[in-house]
Amino acid sequence: MGACAKFSAACVIAAMALMSMRATAASDLIVLTNQGATPGVRELAAAFSRVSGHHVRVIQEEADALEQRIDSGPADLVTANPGAIEALAKKGKIVSGTVTPFVLAGLGLSVRAGAQKPDISTVEAYKATLIAAKSIGYSRGCSGTNIAEGIARLGLTEQLKAKTILTNGGPVADFLARGDFDIGIQQTNIMVGVPGTEYVGPLPGTLNKPCPSSVALLATSKEPEAARAMITFMVSPEAAPLLRKTHVEPAKP
Repeated sequence: MGACAKFSAACVIAAMALMSMRATAASDLIVLTNQGATPGVRELAAAFSRVSGHHVRVIQEEADALEQRIDSGPADLVTANPGAIEALAKKGKIVSGTVTPFVLAGLGLSVRAGAQKPDISTVEAYKATLIAAKSIGYSRGCSGTNIAEGIARLGLTEQLKAKTILTNGGPVADFLARGDFDIGIQQTNIMVGVPGTEYVGPLPGTLNKPCPSSVALLATSKEPEAARAMITFMVSPEAAPLLRKTHVEPAKP
């Protein structure tokens, strides 16, 4: 069977599955998301609701608040970076065998609205921009780790330390808009379009190390069948263009 035929067959099977879902009673699903995956999950949730008839609510939670929500419920699915997913799995919070990578979020740079956009088109230009910046902000977690690793590869860790601010408790672009620093770096999907800021572009070359997120079924889910159907939808061919609308890439199989 050729590639096109295989794709068509997969689409038919997916369509039949969705029709079957519509024939059953609609469920109310709750998806707990990490900050970097939230825009894409919201897009997918809206589309899944339309095709399945299930109602999906997306709630962004982090760190202790996430675990409290998982423990107290209700919740059905969780998205997180691999390390956080692994930690939840070790605690028995998610159903074995349901962890599914679904998205990759690349890194980008923004400046305050009205500021001159620096050149970051090459590694050398990006390096020069960091050196020239008066202040730089980036977050902790996956994106912050990857940004810091890139800065270390450029040999700039010590040189930039005094003018670097590590944010906590919200998107980097929000701090940037308030004037906490002049250059902000984080995942592109939560940098683009933030009022008070202007997105410059993606980090160059191999310095643009994306942050992956996976989705998994929570052990406490009251709607496991519908939740599993949503996981299937999140990695379907139909989901790919929806994710790209939010400036991320689908995870590679």
